[in-house]
Amino acid sequence: MDDNRRPIKARSAGWAKRITDLLVKRDISPNQISVASVFFALAGAIALSIDNGVIGSICCAVGIQLRLLCNLFDGMVAIEGGKQSDIGSLYNEFPDRIADSLLIVGLGYAVAQPGLGWFAALAAALTAYVRVFGGSIGLKQSFMGPMAKQHRMALMTAGLLLNAIEAHVYGTHYLLLLTLIVIAIGAAATCVTRTLAIARQLKESGHVDQ
Repeated sequence: MDDNRRPIKARSAGWAKRITDLLVKRDISPNQISVASVFFALAGAIALSIDNGVIGSICCAVGIQLRLLCNLFDGMVAIEGGKQSDIGSLYNEFPDRIADSLLIVGLGYAVAQPGLGWFAALAAALTAYVRVFGGSIGLKQSFMGPMAKQHRMALMTAGLLLNAIEAHVYGTHYLLLLTLIVIAIGAAATCVTRTLAIARQLKESGHVDQ
């Protein structure tokens, strides 16, 4: 496995392989799948902005899961399906950052905390920047947490589903706000942990800045 490829257990699942084979046979490119992830994220964010209650929360949670499935299959179609392209690395990263930002900023507006939403989105984007920077100087890219992409999206999905219950029963959105706060703090902490990991690898390798 490529050291700079995010480890995802679902790649080895039979259903994932079958869907990958179907996408390859339909001649759907990994870049198209990557772009589709942005539209699913946008749809989820719009749904939550329209209704931060039961329906909007469930629709946004579904949008997140569809986005994550796109993130799974774009890589599988590219690598396992043999459909890598010269610009595939761009499509692998840029749509991911856009999708993350749409969902997290949308979450901020849904709980009337747009500033916190933008901060959390920036911190989330910086986690990827730190990871890719490590790779750019010849180190193994680190996908460590505590709030990597899969953790952010899992937490947001759980927060949305719990918010659907809270909004229906109490008409409040405290759990959704808590979700955003944890994502913001966790993403910032992830930037720190990944930066420290890079520093540790540099010291261990005896890397000297030229």
